[in-house]
Amino acid sequence: MSDVRIIGILGGGQLGRMLSAAASRLGLRCHIYEPCAAPAADVAYRLTNAPYEDEAALRAFAESVDVVTYEFENVPTSALDLIESIVPIRPNRRALAVSQDRLTEKTFLNEIGLTTAPFADVPDQAALAGALAGIGAPSILKTRRLGYDGKGQVRIADAAVAEWTGAPSVLEGFVDFTAEISVIVARGMDGQVAAFDPGLNVHQGGILRSTTVPCGLPGRVTTDAVLIAARIAAALDYVGVMGVELFVTPQGLVVNEIAPRVHNSGHWTQAGCAVDQFEQHIRAVAGLPLGDGKRYADVVMENLIGDDLARLPDLLRAPDVQVHLYGKGEARAGRKMGHVNRITR
Repeated sequence: MSDVRIIGILGGGQLGRMLSAAASRLGLRCHIYEPCAAPAADVAYRLTNAPYEDEAALRAFAESVDVVTYEFENVPTSALDLIESIVPIRPNRRALAVSQDRLTEKTFLNEIGLTTAPFADVPDQAALAGALAGIGAPSILKTRRLGYDGKGQVRIADAAVAEWTGAPSVLEGFVDFTAEISVIVARGMDGQVAAFDPGLNVHQGGILRSTTVPCGLPGRVTTDAVLIAARIAAALDYVGVMGVELFVTPQGLVVNEIAPRVHNSGHWTQAGCAVDQFEQHIRAVAGLPLGDGKRYADVVMENLIGDDLARLPDLLRAPDVQVHLYGKGEARAGRKMGHVNRITR
């Protein structure tokens, strides 16, 4: 059915770890490429521990695998150019280019007819005043690149005291939303699309705290959310799993951002579905048929962040709780150390 036997993964964090575990269930092997510490290496077939500037290491890595995927978006373009000259990259480079830059992402979403927060390009500090005049306050100034888990963001409550991020940014207008949901959608090489049920997200300090499924919203809202995610995947000719975050507003759904990879808000699928998001991604990039993504349980996923690990003994004793630890050494404030999936029905 597929000639893929070894999958290369760029990035060796928790997402790579769980992708490797999923691949092993399908009889596939994963080769991790990671410049730093690599929790994924504990469960992978092979690890290359080298910087993204090491062309010899990149070449050897690419020549050792049948396809390459990634667990995070910010891989240098030069590294991707070299790899793609040797082996396919899935999801494709366009998906990466769109998601790596918040301005490019929002422009793309508007071009395919989807609603985003109002936004303005802020290439430098001098442009901030003009952007605020158009967007207003409250608003959020976000770096165009390298921002995640609340990093690289400045909330602006008053235009008169606006702070600069120090890097090319995009100013986003305030969205008055009643809830944030996310859809985990998969698209295969043949164009087949399968989506998991939308989950209700709760953030604290810019970091996802929990995702609850079902999300408790009307069917028309969840159906529209799935259709939006499918439209984005088709427009990008996407192969793999994608996370799409959306704001629920009285005027309809507003797309917040997309992630061209397996996503934190999809971890609930490990306890709620026969085929979870990690296996679904492996199936897609390996050219295998997708699972249907059907949910058979209600689940609350909670991230274990920093000192939350102190609760581990109680969590291990609790009924209907599935514990996932990431194999990271030091528990620090704001660092995701693991997650739990609690089956609620």
